[in-house]
Amino acid sequence: MPDENVEAGNRREAAVETIQREMTVFARRARASAGRLHPELSLVSYTLLGHLEEQDACRATDLAAHYALDKSTVSRQVTALERAGLIARRTAPDDHRVQVLHLTEAGTAILAKVTERRRDVFHHRLHDWPEADLLRFAEYVQRYNRAAEGE
Repeated sequence: MPDENVEAGNRREAAVETIQREMTVFARRARASAGRLHPELSLVSYTLLGHLEEQDACRATDLAAHYALDKSTVSRQVTALERAGLIARRTAPDDHRVQVLHLTEAGTAILAKVTERRRDVFHHRLHDWPEADLLRFAEYVQRYNRAAEGE
């Protein structure tokens, strides 16, 4: 029995190492492909625009907290997106001291364009996967991301 437990522990450790390595490769490829899909829109910018679309609007501090980013990093990104005409600041209706970020028409359009390109890439990469594998993979990625939310 002890040998079986050790062997199971070794298999589990090897699996975790493989997942860590492959997730790192995935992240690197995601950053690199973001630049190719739309050179003016970094992966961080794409992510921030997507969050603004999902939330309809939010404060820069909300973005920083949600993505666990430094406020200065978000501030630079927000300034660049604002200069590019992709987002606009508006005063919050309930508190005039608060600036809320909104997507502009140009921001919505570019986000839709990049999202469609990204979706096409995923469809291409996964086109020959059996449906059961796709469903299982989607479930595992969601499960992993839910587990990471509390960190």
